[in-house]
Amino acid sequence: MKKLRGQISESRRLAILLAVSGGFMDAYTYTFRGEVFANAQTGNIILLAINLSEGNFEKMLQYLFPVIAFAFGIILAEIVHRFCTIDNILHWRQYTVLLECIILFSVGFISQEYNMIANSLVSFACGIQVESFRKVKGNASATTMCIGNLRSGTQNLFNFIFNKDKECLRKSLIYYGVIFFFAFGAVIENFIIGFWKQYTIWCSCILLFAGFLLMFLQAEEEDKQSCKLK
Repeated sequence: MKKLRGQISESRRLAILLAVSGGFMDAYTYTFRGEVFANAQTGNIILLAINLSEGNFEKMLQYLFPVIAFAFGIILAEIVHRFCTIDNILHWRQYTVLLECIILFSVGFISQEYNMIANSLVSFACGIQVESFRKVKGNASATTMCIGNLRSGTQNLFNFIFNKDKECLRKSLIYYGVIFFFAFGAVIENFIIGFWKQYTIWCSCILLFAGFLLMFLQAEEEDKQSCKLK
């Protein structure tokens, strides 16, 4: 039973919801919050370094704080993992998803005058997500960024072409699928940002809460399967 419940965070359905939300968050901070990335900390570090070299210290800070917040999000996810065991009412990953929802909901009330705070909070939520959900169907994967998925997907596609290994094809489709839905989230955000403005981030809350509920349903499905096996 414990083993089954430990795998509910790796389903394709949940990965789709998380990937759409991940793309949504990145597009939101970039298009509406001063062209800062929520997930792509590589981009933030590059822009941080460029502004530092040019002496733009105030602008440098708008990239520095999200990077720091992202790191603290990872730490918080590990704290939750350590102190919220699988025997609790909720899976520890469900606690982290609820934390994300609360954080992102609060961002919707922050005006553009305080973009640095808003971006840091979104990055904090992204750090929580990237640490909490690291696999899809047993394969290491991220729902908040694409570079690792692109590498793994392409590697598996190459192996399929040259070795005719259908398992590699299956894995490559999983990785490319996560990338597709991440991009899809960014597209949706770009369509509705003009109407909902700062409140657009609440769409991520809806997606994450749907993921929270989905983990309950998947746990019930796995419990039924376990009973049948017995």
